[in-house]
Amino acid sequence: MEKDFGVVVLGGYGNFGQVIVRKLAASNMRVWVAGRDLAKAEALARQTGSQALQLDMNTDDLAERLRELGAQLLISTAGPFQRQDYRVPQAAVAAGMHYIDLADARSFVCGIGALDARARAADVLVCSGASSVPALAAAVIDELLPRFSRLDSIWHGISSSEKTPGASTLAAVLDYCGKPFQQWRDGRWQNVYGWQDLHRHEFPKPLGPRWVANCDIPDLQLFPARYPSVRDVRFSAGVGLRLTQFGTWALSWLVRSGLLRSAVALTDFLHRRAVSVERFGDGRSGMFVRLQGLDQAGRAQTLCWELLAEHNDGPNIPCMAAVALARKLAAGVLSERGAMPCVGLLSQAEYLAELQGLAIRTMLRPL
Repeated sequence: MEKDFGVVVLGGYGNFGQVIVRKLAASNMRVWVAGRDLAKAEALARQTGSQALQLDMNTDDLAERLRELGAQLLISTAGPFQRQDYRVPQAAVAAGMHYIDLADARSFVCGIGALDARARAADVLVCSGASSVPALAAAVIDELLPRFSRLDSIWHGISSSEKTPGASTLAAVLDYCGKPFQQWRDGRWQNVYGWQDLHRHEFPKPLGPRWVANCDIPDLQLFPARYPSVRDVRFSAGVGLRLTQFGTWALSWLVRSGLLRSAVALTDFLHRRAVSVERFGDGRSGMFVRLQGLDQAGRAQTLCWELLAEHNDGPNIPCMAAVALARKLAAGVLSERGAMPCVGLLSQAEYLAELQGLAIRTMLRPL
């Protein structure tokens, strides 16, 4: 059935798009590598046995272009999503296609329900935030939840390797660097500042200690509603190279103090600098989900789920929710329709199955 299932990957020659294209093409789906740069699309299409498609997400006839292809799914990796509207998922729905994106923009992911009625009427799934957060994080929490009689606190985070993300991903991170956003703390919404509140998480060896800081993601809004007993929901992120980590922390203070209006203007400069120091990294990245509360006997309990990635395999992780969902749609085993954030659609096992063969492992330990 997969060979009859067509997938358009928008931004398909980008960092994340390439991973998805290669994975789906290897599963015999019909894949289009789509984006504005036809030469880049054609180069990847030749390597993967896919088809190249020159496609601008801002074109007025986007829905018509998609409808002509006869594909069943559009996957958008074309970030940053922080300032995007819903024209791409709307076009997919109008074309009768399912839609999945890798968005990490809080308002974009949390507001996707605005398209629910249209998606249901078209009998399609519109799913936003198909990535490590919130998809994998929610799958981990859902699996561990039965061990708690009451869940009080969720603190999760990601420490990436030195492998520099694309400029659009970096711009998304810099957008809230030093700026306030709300976190659920002590049972109420409180302001925190992007890339501040430095903490050190002790990953197991060989990863070891990593510094992480505040990041604004959809989980901060989704999880207090999904897990109503929690009084704290925190997310922190960082990078393996301390020069980059503490440099971003210092930059956040320039923005917070008003000396710099926004760090986004420095995206290209910082991207070049990050690439120039990649050789000093160790190729390792990690993710943690730390849950606190009461166990089924009413005793205090803290569980920490961790994922460790080596050999620069970490950048594969954010891509696999979209791959797993595409596989479920192609097999006809995903019946959900409507528009929703990507929580509850994948189990941890389904997510991790797509990472088999990579230098990635998970563990669970009490603290």
